[in-house]
Amino acid sequence: MLRIYDGPVPVAELLAEWYGERHTENYGAMVNFVGTIREEDGIEALSFDIYRPVLEAWFDGWRKRLAEKDALLMMAHSRGDVPVHTSSFACAIFSPKRRVALEMLDAFVEDFKANAPIWKYDVKNGRRLYAADRSTPMDGSGLLA
Repeated sequence: MLRIYDGPVPVAELLAEWYGERHTENYGAMVNFVGTIREEDGIEALSFDIYRPVLEAWFDGWRKRLAEKDALLMMAHSRGDVPVHTSSFACAIFSPKRRVALEMLDAFVEDFKANAPIWKYDVKNGRRLYAADRSTPMDGSGLLA
């Protein structure tokens, strides 16, 4: 399941929902990761743009990869502005075995940072500025790709 929220991800409610939906399905582990906006470099918020069709295709590839290990992937991300000290990203992996969930969570989050089609902007003094120094270029992106 992939969810997109306008503004911050409601982490406590979302993780409780995911756990509530799955805890009787005989998974031995639910491993989750939550990304929180840090106060740094004078930012008030981060702002995100998402190209949903490509994000869904990328996410579906990960869901299939985890299904081969009898694991399930859930993810939520923000679109628009997310103030500091709130969350823009949450994911959870359910697996019969904890080791699978732990290893796949690390691989998923690293691939997410490098390849998910989500563009990040700093919000400073009410202005949205592209966060080039904290963004990862995507292979094949750009006008001359």
